[in-house]
This record gives sequence, structure tokens and C-alpha cells, in this order.
Amino acid sequence: MSTLQIGDKAPAFSGVNQKGKKVSLADYSGKKLVLYFYPKDDTPGCTAQACNLTENHRALQKQGYAVLGVSPDTEKKHLKFIEKYNLTFDLLADTEKETIQAYGVWVEKSMYGKQYMGVARTTFIIDEEGNIADIIEKVKTKDHTAQILK
Repeated sequence: MSTLQIGDKAPAFSGVNQKGKKVSLADYSGKKLVLYFYPKDDTPGCTAQACNLTENHRALQKQGYAVLGVSPDTEKKHLKFIEKYNLTFDLLADTEKETIQAYGVWVEKSMYGKQYMGVARTTFIIDEEGNIADIIEKVKTKDHTAQILK
């Protein structure tokens, strides 16, 4: 669980997208940003979430939102994921988990009785001034856009 709260200044970040291009929070200044963190490219939940955001990308853009996904996967994996599902937004390769940790979503998880560290699927809505306007922690992967546009 992130310690960030609605109204907080969004932590600055920079990294590279699937094409090796530098991406930072400053690139979205003056825009609303859907910054979503997910565990891994090309897994069922992550694919459902990315495809839902792609299918509704126009509706999000109409409301003034840009979308950026973040996971610990590499640029190369992100590019394959984008090409396979025709995703319409950039993915940040956070292999060092700097952005993931800055947003407090690198957490202890549990599966089949085993404890491990991983990304908590979380979405931060950042307003035009760079403040956190909303945090979605219980993400509905197949209907995520509705949660954002509520």
C-alpha cells in the first residue's frame, strides 16, 4: 500500500519507454495523467487492464487524460507487449524499480503460501498541476477505464 495520499504532490520520475525514449512526469505538465503500475507484461490481468485502457483510449483523451503504464519489465518486453495487443500508450521500463518504489507500490505479496516482493497493481490519477487527484488500489482489470472516469 502506498503512503501517498490524494492531494500530495506526485513524486517526480524519469525513465525510458518501450522505444528507449526518456519519459518523465514533467512531460505531462498541464495534462491529467493516468499513471498505472502493474506487475508484468503479457499476463492475464495485466493484459486485460492494458487492453481495457486501449479500447477506451479515445474516451480518456476526450476527458484530457494521458496514460502511462509502469512495470519492472524491460523496454524490449514492453515493445513486444505493445505490438502484440496494439496498445495505444507508452510503457515505462522501471527495471531498477525507482519509480515503483517512489510511489510505494513495491510491496510484500503472498501466493500459494509463499511471500515475495512485487508490484501492487495501483493507479494514480495526477492532475494538471502534478498533484495526486485519485488513487485506485482495487483495480478492476477488465473495467479499469470506468473506475478512472467515474
